[in-house]
Amino acid sequence: MKHTISVLVENEFGVLTRVAGLFSGRGFNIESLSVAPTLDPSISRMTIVTRGDEQILEQITKQLNKLIDTIKVIDFTGQEYVAREMAMVKVNAENDTRAEVLRIADIFRAKVVDVTSRTYTIEITGAPDKVDAIVELLQPMGIKELVRSGPIVLGRGAKGWKGAE
Repeated sequence: MKHTISVLVENEFGVLTRVAGLFSGRGFNIESLSVAPTLDPSISRMTIVTRGDEQILEQITKQLNKLIDTIKVIDFTGQEYVAREMAMVKVNAENDTRAEVLRIADIFRAKVVDVTSRTYTIEITGAPDKVDAIVELLQPMGIKELVRSGPIVLGRGAKGWKGAE
């Protein structure tokens, strides 16, 4: 089962290494990891996507909470949340496929951010399923390169990290 975990941590040297080490040291795989400062520059937010059963997730959550620099851990599995991801796709754009690539980009509200005589580089932002869908449609055209940010998430509703309404 896929789990999306958000971790609020002190923005200090070595925190990312300790979190990654916690996963690798226990044989857990990180499918994606995004880290950036919050409104408070002394605090960073990590969004981690991993796979495992409930026991594995419980162990991960307990271990994350034991880290000195951890402020809060939230598992969004089974909760309502908004997820967004960004991807850039470099796709073949030969004479016979150029129009089709542009149509697909337009349908998904993607942006063409670079053009050469043989390729388009497309930027897409949205829910991970949306990114998966455009990649699948562009695959027959010939994807040369693909880079994805991994999802970032926020819980739905009025509550924030501190439970404020």
